[in-house]
Amino acid sequence: MSILLQTVFVTALTVLVGGFLLEYIIDGVYNDDFSEVFIGVLKFFHVKEEVAINLYWRVLGDNKNFFMILGFLGLFALFFYIALSKMMKYLEQVEDGIENIVSESSDPIHLITELQPIEKKLNSIKYTLERQEREMQEAERKKNELVVFLAHDLKTPLTSIVAYLTMLESHPEMPVEERCKYTKISLEKAMRLGELIGEFFEITRFNAQDIILEKTELNLSRMLEQIADELYGVLQGRNLVCEVDFDEDIIVKADPDKMARVFDNLLRNAISYCRRGTVIRIWLSQDEKDARIVFANEGERIPEEKLSHIFEKFFRADESRSSQTGGAGLGLAIAKEIVELHGGTIHAKSDDRETRFTVTLPIHGKEE
Repeated sequence: MSILLQTVFVTALTVLVGGFLLEYIIDGVYNDDFSEVFIGVLKFFHVKEEVAINLYWRVLGDNKNFFMILGFLGLFALFFYIALSKMMKYLEQVEDGIENIVSESSDPIHLITELQPIEKKLNSIKYTLERQEREMQEAERKKNELVVFLAHDLKTPLTSIVAYLTMLESHPEMPVEERCKYTKISLEKAMRLGELIGEFFEITRFNAQDIILEKTELNLSRMLEQIADELYGVLQGRNLVCEVDFDEDIIVKADPDKMARVFDNLLRNAISYCRRGTVIRIWLSQDEKDARIVFANEGERIPEEKLSHIFEKFFRADESRSSQTGGAGLGLAIAKEIVELHGGTIHAKSDDRETRFTVTLPIHGKEE
């Protein structure tokens, strides 16, 4: 609007000034004086008066309209250049704002009144980039700390495995019961070593790979029953029971492998943070648009400030759990990404009695 008004003003000013010159100078009192001066100059250079008059009309008198147009264009260019110098300040202001973003200055961006909308957008971009930078730095810090912890913890089971196997090799006469005991311990340590190595690969995959969906018709009810059965041994080891409750088979369009990973992560998370001797409940329901899956386990309440970060990479609600007892803090982050790629949502809720994770998935799947 400002540029439009300035253009209109320049045009109007050109017309007014040009009209004034035409009325009072070209066609006015100075018209005869100008022609006499022109002819007088030519006569000064020894040009005959008749030739000078003829030359005046050939050059100026008969081309009056041409010189009028040329004069108007010259006036318009002059006034527009003056106005354009002000318009250039807008670009300079925007350039300063971009420089503020690039230089990572802590000062907010301030532009002139006409550029307030651009000022708001540039400040929004600046704050978004700053927030993303902080999040990236925090994620990198957590990842580096976790890698250091995992690298350190790799030594513990490996040292134990070597020690027990050395003992078994150097004492062939060891009683069978004692040999079985040490063999079992070595197996447990080897399995834990495998889990830690798996977490290293998990971190690498999460940062280096995009998740690509291959959707098909998926029976959620049967999948959840199967996952609960597959983790029966883990549940028994903690004296837990998992109940899957649904009224009918619920079918959605989803990637079976990816959704199995989501549900496996949620169930393992519930097992890790569940009180011994309690029941983990999973129930399914649906309406016209969405399927709803709820995982509920009895355990310690997750504080609200931690609940808001529970789906972030490398975040673990219980900081006291080391990498020997907890995971890499990627399970819930991966679950959230997969669910959202399916067009669904996932959120957590916790109170003094239980913690719930609720997943919603569109019945017909997200449009590609």
